[in-house]
Amino acid sequence: MSIQVLYFASLRETFGTAGESVQPPAGIDTVGALRDWLVGQGRAALATAKNLRCAVNQDMADAATAVRDGDEVAFFPPVTGG
Repeated sequence: MSIQVLYFASLRETFGTAGESVQPPAGIDTVGALRDWLVGQGRAALATAKNLRCAVNQDMADAATAVRDGDEVAFFPPVTGG
């Protein structure tokens, strides 16, 4: 399974990249499981970010949202602008 993971705002700065293609092992089938797996792969800021938001294929999602081969999963902290 291949998933495109995007990072925004402070996560992009912390990781030094706007995104990456990952191949999680079998059993990683929700956003929460993907996040936990990414934390184990060195993306610890995903575990400590307050009020972390996520989207799957540009639709807002939560930890229980399913992820499938070819999905795009975006993680971003809440941001304000004006």
